[in-house]
Amino acid sequence: MKKFMNIIDYNKLYNIEEATTILNNISSVKFKESIDVAIKLGVDPRKSDQLIIGSVIMPHGTGKPVRIAVFAKGSVADAARLAGAEIIGMNDLADKIKSGKIDFDVVIASPDTMRFVSHLGSILGPRGLMPNTKYGTVTGDVTNAVKKIKSGQIRFRTDKNGIIHASIGKLGFSTYAIKENIDVFIDALKKLKPSSSKGIFIKKVTISTTMGPGITIDHSYMI
Repeated sequence: MKKFMNIIDYNKLYNIEEATTILNNISSVKFKESIDVAIKLGVDPRKSDQLIIGSVIMPHGTGKPVRIAVFAKGSVADAARLAGAEIIGMNDLADKIKSGKIDFDVVIASPDTMRFVSHLGSILGPRGLMPNTKYGTVTGDVTNAVKKIKSGQIRFRTDKNGIIHASIGKLGFSTYAIKENIDVFIDALKKLKPSSSKGIFIKKVTISTTMGPGITIDHSYMI
């Protein structure tokens, strides 16, 4: 922390190039850390109509491999497998989940399987894995959903403090890639601004590495 405090001015608003350079230089772990963004929104998370939920494709991906589980059978299952899904099934997949073996990052289901999948809500819900139409993970086009997620689609949701967290890349990504990922992400959030939300919508943007400190970004050009 002393090292960070000597490098980072916590009263300064950094541009993205400065921030990514600092994050690349101060990393002291042996693995390549993710770069994450935390965006404070001008919403009241206690009001259901101001809950922000959605998904967006990062143009440069996130640098993270994503394992996808799909509830499907027959030709839909075959198509999901060809699109890149690692785990496909119905009863066998449900039994696997009930046994506690959760070795995937995203669950996709077609609308006709949701009556079956809904019984797994108590397991998938707390882990943030329950399929949702707002995330695009409940869909009639399973193949396209798999392809989008594999190409860098992320899901997001406001937490109890009105903050949205997301991964926007890894150390080693170019400044251009990080900036464009952030810009696309914020554009997606703006489109979801609730009509009941008044005043400044994007209040604060902070980026950090997995194990590192947060650096506040000058997001005035994004407003």
